[in-house]
Amino acid sequence: MHGFAVFLGKELKEIVRTWRLFVIPGIMLFLGMMSPIFAEIAPGLVSSIAANEAQGIVIEIPPATTVDAYLQFNKNAMQIALIAVIIATAGAVSAERRAGTAQIVLVKPVSRGAMVIAKILSNWILLLVATAVSATLCASITAIMFDSSLTAEFAKTVVLWYLLAALMVAISVFLSVLFNSQAGAAGAGIAIYFVLSLASIWGVAREYTPAGLLGAGDKILTGVPDVPVAWPVVTSVAMAAAVSALAVWTFRRQEI
Repeated sequence: MHGFAVFLGKELKEIVRTWRLFVIPGIMLFLGMMSPIFAEIAPGLVSSIAANEAQGIVIEIPPATTVDAYLQFNKNAMQIALIAVIIATAGAVSAERRAGTAQIVLVKPVSRGAMVIAKILSNWILLLVATAVSATLCASITAIMFDSSLTAEFAKTVVLWYLLAALMVAISVFLSVLFNSQAGAAGAGIAIYFVLSLASIWGVAREYTPAGLLGAGDKILTGVPDVPVAWPVVTSVAMAAAVSALAVWTFRRQEI
């Protein structure tokens, strides 16, 4: 792990100075701001559309609540932000290799393992800050528009989402080691996420694997008792560590 601290510092500086500072944080901030707003206007919008399509029939939809605002945030984070995270990190290593910067960096006292782990950790840090700011913004707007209840439940939901997103970051960086193309790595990452989504339908996978994180947040917010999250959390953390180690092992055996 020679040169890890130096390379991590270089990655963090690149985040601040390049487009990476605006993509994931920008998406997260937009979702944090708009989720409560969209939850508020959605019932009226649906009622208006339904009334136009079925003239003479009055359809009443209950007004939005705090639960709806937080459910909207979780839905957007799962469907939009996670896909963006996968695409943004899919070129972490392959882009350096194509540009020739990987060869230059590795000539210096920076090990391959340090390079891969720094890529993963820098994206985890970026995602953590973006998620914390976005969730705080969403909770603040929700408290103004609705009320300040369910804050603890929302915080648990955000933590579970972050763990799933962190796992997908590790998987995307590993795929960027395997594929020379960012598009190929992104496609494979999205396919893996799709498989996880399908696995969440299966009770055993939902209870013991990271697939359980996909639906746990909604259940917590809607008051479902005893939502099983312990094993999904443990297996997500263990899988993220294992995939990171596999990415290092694979990169060390590749020709640059």
